[in-house]
Amino acid sequence: MKPISDRVVVQPGKAESKTKGGIIIPDTAKEKPQQGTVIAVGPGKDRALTVKKGDKVLYGKYAGQELNYKGEDYLIMKEDDILVIL
Repeated sequence: MKPISDRVVVQPGKAESKTKGGIIIPDTAKEKPQQGTVIAVGPGKDRALTVKKGDKVLYGKYAGQELNYKGEDYLIMKEDDILVIL
């Protein structure tokens, strides 16, 4: 995958399956993860992008377009949707 413009492809982290107390969370109650790993970065619009491949990032709860590619889940988002590099 090669994103265009100021787009970034992020592989979201896994959702927690247990609470700290050991209670198992069913799939319907799991929250979407808000952090992931950058898989690919576009060339940028007016400038080079700040994030790079391999960065762990935190993004907004409803950021990005979900995509399932070759059995893996990804998010495609603008660099502006990324809040912080961890």
